[in-house]
Amino acid sequence: MAQPQPGSPEIRPVEDLADDVRRKLTIEHLNEPIIVEPQLLAASLSECHNSIVGKFLTDRPINTTIAQKTTLRAWNTGAPVSVVPLSQGLLHLKFSNPELMAKANQREEEEEEEECDHSSCPQKKKKITILKRKELGLSCMLNTEVGAVLAVIRRVPDLNSHLSPSHEENHDSSVLHSLKSLRALIFNPQQEWRSIDPSIYLSPFLDVIQSDDIPASATGVALSAILKILKLEIFDEKTPGARDAINSVVNGITSCRLEKTDPVSEDAVLMRVLQVLIEIMKNSASVMLTDHAVCIVVNSCFQIVQQSASRGDLLQRNARYAMHELIQTIFSRLPDIEVQHGENSETDTEDADIVSNLDSGYGIRCVVDIFHFLCSLLNVVEFVEMDGSTSQTSDEDVQLFALVLINSAIELSGDGIGKHPKLLRMIQDDLFHHLIHYGTCSSSLVLSMICSTVLNIYHFLRRSIRLQLEAFFTFVLFRVATPGILTQLQEVALEGIISFCRQPTFIIEMYVNYDCDPVCQNVFEEIGKLLCKNAFLTGNPLTSLQIQAFEGLIVMIHNIADRIDEDDNSSSISIHPAQIPEYRPFWVEISKNTDDLETWVEFIRVRKAQKRKIKIAGNHFNRDEKKGLEYLKIANIVPDPPDSKAFAFFFRYTPGLDKIMIGDYLGDPDEFNIQVLKEFTETFEFSGLILDTALRTYLETFRLPGESQKIQRILEAFSERFYDQQSSEIFVSKDAVFIICYSLIMLNTDQHNPQVKKKMTEEEFIRNNRAINGGNDLPREYLSELFHSISNKAITLFGQSGSPIEMNPSRWVDLINRSKVMEPFILCNFDGRIARDMFASIAGPSVASLSAIFEHAEDDEILHECIEGLFSIARIAQFGLEDTLDELLASFCKFTTLLNPYATAEETLYAFSNDLKARMATLSVFTIANKFGDSIRGGWRNIVDCLLKLKRLKLLPQSVVEPDTASTSSSDFLLHSRSESGVIFPSHDPRFGSGRQSSGLIGRFSHFLSLESTEDSLAHAGSEFEQNLKIIQQCRIGNIFSNSSNMPDDSLLNLGRSLIFAAAGKGQKFSTPVEEEETVGFCWELLITITLANLHRFQLFWPSFHDYLLVVVQFPLFSPCPFAEKAIVVLFRVCLKLLASYQSQKLSEELIFKSINLMWKLDKEILDTCCECITQSVSKILTEYPANLQSQLGWKSVLHLLSVTGRHPETYDQGVEALIMLMSDGTHVSRTNYAYCIDCAFGYAALKNSPLEKSSKILDLMADSVNLLIQWYKNGFSDPGSNASNMSNSSNSSLEDGSKSHNSFNFTMNLFIKLAEALRKSSLVRREEIRNHAVLALQRSFTLADELEFTSSNCINCFNLVIFAMVDDLHEKMIEYSRRENADREMRSMGGTLKVAMELLTEMFLQFLKQISQSSGFRTFWLGILRRMDTCMKADLGDYGSSILQEVVPELLKKMIMAMKEKEILVQKEGDDLWEFTYIQIQWIAPSLKEELFPEEE
Repeated sequence: MAQPQPGSPEIRPVEDLADDVRRKLTIEHLNEPIIVEPQLLAASLSECHNSIVGKFLTDRPINTTIAQKTTLRAWNTGAPVSVVPLSQGLLHLKFSNPELMAKANQREEEEEEEECDHSSCPQKKKKITILKRKELGLSCMLNTEVGAVLAVIRRVPDLNSHLSPSHEENHDSSVLHSLKSLRALIFNPQQEWRSIDPSIYLSPFLDVIQSDDIPASATGVALSAILKILKLEIFDEKTPGARDAINSVVNGITSCRLEKTDPVSEDAVLMRVLQVLIEIMKNSASVMLTDHAVCIVVNSCFQIVQQSASRGDLLQRNARYAMHELIQTIFSRLPDIEVQHGENSETDTEDADIVSNLDSGYGIRCVVDIFHFLCSLLNVVEFVEMDGSTSQTSDEDVQLFALVLINSAIELSGDGIGKHPKLLRMIQDDLFHHLIHYGTCSSSLVLSMICSTVLNIYHFLRRSIRLQLEAFFTFVLFRVATPGILTQLQEVALEGIISFCRQPTFIIEMYVNYDCDPVCQNVFEEIGKLLCKNAFLTGNPLTSLQIQAFEGLIVMIHNIADRIDEDDNSSSISIHPAQIPEYRPFWVEISKNTDDLETWVEFIRVRKAQKRKIKIAGNHFNRDEKKGLEYLKIANIVPDPPDSKAFAFFFRYTPGLDKIMIGDYLGDPDEFNIQVLKEFTETFEFSGLILDTALRTYLETFRLPGESQKIQRILEAFSERFYDQQSSEIFVSKDAVFIICYSLIMLNTDQHNPQVKKKMTEEEFIRNNRAINGGNDLPREYLSELFHSISNKAITLFGQSGSPIEMNPSRWVDLINRSKVMEPFILCNFDGRIARDMFASIAGPSVASLSAIFEHAEDDEILHECIEGLFSIARIAQFGLEDTLDELLASFCKFTTLLNPYATAEETLYAFSNDLKARMATLSVFTIANKFGDSIRGGWRNIVDCLLKLKRLKLLPQSVVEPDTASTSSSDFLLHSRSESGVIFPSHDPRFGSGRQSSGLIGRFSHFLSLESTEDSLAHAGSEFEQNLKIIQQCRIGNIFSNSSNMPDDSLLNLGRSLIFAAAGKGQKFSTPVEEEETVGFCWELLITITLANLHRFQLFWPSFHDYLLVVVQFPLFSPCPFAEKAIVVLFRVCLKLLASYQSQKLSEELIFKSINLMWKLDKEILDTCCECITQSVSKILTEYPANLQSQLGWKSVLHLLSVTGRHPETYDQGVEALIMLMSDGTHVSRTNYAYCIDCAFGYAALKNSPLEKSSKILDLMADSVNLLIQWYKNGFSDPGSNASNMSNSSNSSLEDGSKSHNSFNFTMNLFIKLAEALRKSSLVRREEIRNHAVLALQRSFTLADELEFTSSNCINCFNLVIFAMVDDLHEKMIEYSRRENADREMRSMGGTLKVAMELLTEMFLQFLKQISQSSGFRTFWLGILRRMDTCMKADLGDYGSSILQEVVPELLKKMIMAMKEKEILVQKEGDDLWEFTYIQIQWIAPSLKEELFPEEE
């Protein structure tokens, strides 16, 4: 008991307090648990009473009056009060059991006595005195009660009556004698009252009660005496004679003789009887009652309940309260009742096998009988006369009363019912049958109580009611909640469904037990779709039914989301639906094994997949039988070769199959079809069914075919099954069953076919079925029963698929039979994989309902709940339901008002600013993009479109688009990194977590709604524009892109695709070119942000990005500008970032340059418009990161772009300096990039606006590069001093054509020819200085290249490709200028260069004469030189006169011939005509040299 605190009021005894309260209140028959908050906990009962108002809480709302009355009822027991702590900081006032308290007191007294005996306790005398006083008090009480009874008996009945006073002689002398005898014994007991046989002091009062001539007032006083004796617990179960005494009290009270008086007096006596009945069952000796006595007590109480219907309301209330108390008391003892032998009997009537233990009192037999009685009350009907006719309807008042009692019984018994098979079978069969039957045809109040009853049964006994629970949902809740039913009933049904959904594991258990079982209905899916259907809103305002359904849907979604977050294995959730790897019987279940949970979960998911395939096969079967059955094989639902049992279960349990086609298949004469028919029939359980019920059940599953032979085969299969399972011995053979079945079908047609005018009579039916039972007749009563059953209700022979199915008796019996062989209800907690599959089945309707409600609802709370539901769906969708999240985002993006293509910017801005819903949708969309971007796929397109619209409307806040120099402090800028276009991406925001839990997501919406709740808040917040900026700022748009490094590949690819397509103009509508340019630039800035954030996986996602670019350029209306211009800038930024990384990768480099080349090739003008950016970028690459440039494509692209963009005056200096630095250093010039360096150098050297010193420098560097060729040639394939080249040489990339050659010399020679050709082309430029310098550089190159060890073929090849080509081109240019007017200077200049070139030819001839002379083609080569000498000598310059070449050529020719003679190459010898044709050519070229060079000929 609670101890008093210091300073607390004086504590009064419990009895005084009870009396004090009793004077103010009356007893109410309510029983509510009382819980008091700890800070308000009373230090004593008196203090508790003084502050009782407003201090109590219960499990449901309760007024203070009820709380006071409830407290009073507990205090009236005289039991001490203890305080029991509960969860969540609450305390419970617990009133102890008086019986237990008495035992505790007795033990305490015994211990004290023993202690006093050994220690001579000084308080022994005081204790004895107290006991004597207690015994004396009991004696006084009994004396008072005896005196009161005698006084009432002697009292004059009526003071106004003229009759003489009543004398004792007028009454039963034995009654008076027993009372007087008791009085004589009262004060002289031989022992303690607890040890005296209770019959001694109970019998006199019972005699009064049972006496016929005792007045009603005396009976009432006697009842009060017994009531007081029972309350004071004078005797208990250990008292001698207690068993007989307590049973005699029951017999005496229930056989009470009541003198007929006025109704008030009678009601008073009956109320006293009710009190005594209650106290009998609450007495500690009640356990000694027999089963029969307990049933008598309940029956007597119920009789008073019935009688009270015609009496006063007070009696009726007390009678029902007493009944309630009795049921509570009896069934609260059920968990302690042991299961007796023989209790497992299958029939409910075999009670003789249940032997109760007499020492333990009443047992399960009376509990079964009482519960059966309560169930029968549900079927009580009342007869109503209307318009002269009488109809019967269920008595709603009795049903409600019965349901209240049944609920109490189940609540107190708990799972103890499951220990007693008979009681459990009663709930499975009788109770559920009544609940389902009356659930669809009762008032809303009855339906509500039925739902509560089933919910209680679900809590305690769901392991045993698997099929019953499915039937309750299918035939009651789903049908009543369907639109079209009375609204009040719909609301009750929905409330019942929602109550179930609020249970922690209900929805997962529904899904596992039913949705994943191919032979059961999809209960969970139907619940979800029903809630969505009722919640779907098409207009305003919301009805209470829609709100209720919406709340239920939200509860279900939150439940799944919360549990999937709590699942420890959620990170390993499979994102793909389960597959059916092989055939397994879909009707076979396996028990849940906690040791191997993974296998069980996979089994459940596969069964669900089987169920989906079966449904698909059913649709195919209804269209084409062969295709449907073939699909079963393809889907591994049936084995190959097929199994007849698999087909049988398919036909039996697949909903929606065409019944006509099933009947035709089962009746087919094929051997396999006959086997399927047999297996199909064996799925039925006919035990306990009469013939017509079994036949109805059988024929409801298909349509009986019209052919007689098919009918015969089907009926033969049925007859055999029914005969084997018949519970009686009526039929002697299956042939008798077959004949009577045929006869019943004919009777059915005769009785219910309107075309049959003359109906068969009962006698005719009986006569037609004589001697069919093995030569004997069937019992006439049996045939008569069959006749009337068919006549009153037809057998449905031609039922169609899709027609509503009713729960008729035959179907119920089939359900009960199936439940006996079916696996128990599976108890399970949430598993992430199953939860994901669960929501997938209702995802579509859920998204549609949420969207519809958000669109039409106006209430802020409803909108807020919609947003919470949106977040919960996102939490679920991250586990492989990306399509669902995309669909939801598409819907909510529509509500932002930003995607209206027909609205102007002003209209859109106005709608956004004045629509709370639009701003909520915007905030929710971007919040999901931040939190669940990993799960978004196609939804990125809508998000990007919304973002671009916000930018055009200039609604992106300063902190996102551009820095606000006026209001942003310097510390703010330290937290952000700003891109070139002004987009700021927060590097880290500690306020926005990255965890999976979404509890923090709702916080900003609460704040958001509070801001929008009043107009004043908007006014304080500033203008509409500022308010919009604040809202968008909460979206944290920058985080979406800067934190994209955590996105999975699919999400990142979809985001990039959306940005690229938006930049290309897909789905966009631009009003001005400036707007288009800004939008494109913004998209590319976002794209570079996600690219830079994901450089670690650049090779994974950029190939797809490049493919998107290829798709974009093929758009019909695609315009390269400004798309490609912005792209070039962004791509070079990415390229620099890649090359700047510590470990740049060759493949990444190739990918980015591939995209860069694609962009500038779209429009060559891009190179002009972006020349500064390109030059700056490639120069930075060559000066800062040349070592990291590894690929051939990279070098080619960089040097080519450097060459092209360097033509512009504003970029020339930077470009040429970068080139000179690269070639001067030589460290990073390798065999990979040498050719591209030469091309780039030629491009700069040949520029007409290039300064002379720069061009000369470049030409010199080109010539000096021969040293690199020499080094490479000497070192083989390695490039000394170049790490990049080493890596390049070790690469097997197909882009490096040169690396395919394994001949170092050939490759080096090719590079030299490349250099020589570049110098040759440089010798053709307009400026003479550059031409001449190029020729000299070429000469120097050849001179240096002597170390390359040219072969004869190499030498000739170089002459043909370079020197001869140069001489020919210069000669042609000179001739061309000679034909122009006023071109003397140009002609003379070109002639001078030709002179230098001829000198180069001579020098190179002399240098490589030895190698050339060894060639077999030397004669042809020499003729080529002579021909070019001749051409130069005879050049026709027209009016410009002779050329300087005419003076130089002879000298050069002389020099060459002399060298040839000196080396004995040109000698006169037999068989060699070289001398001869040289001599002849000299005569044509320079006759003056003939004598000097060929004196022998002269």
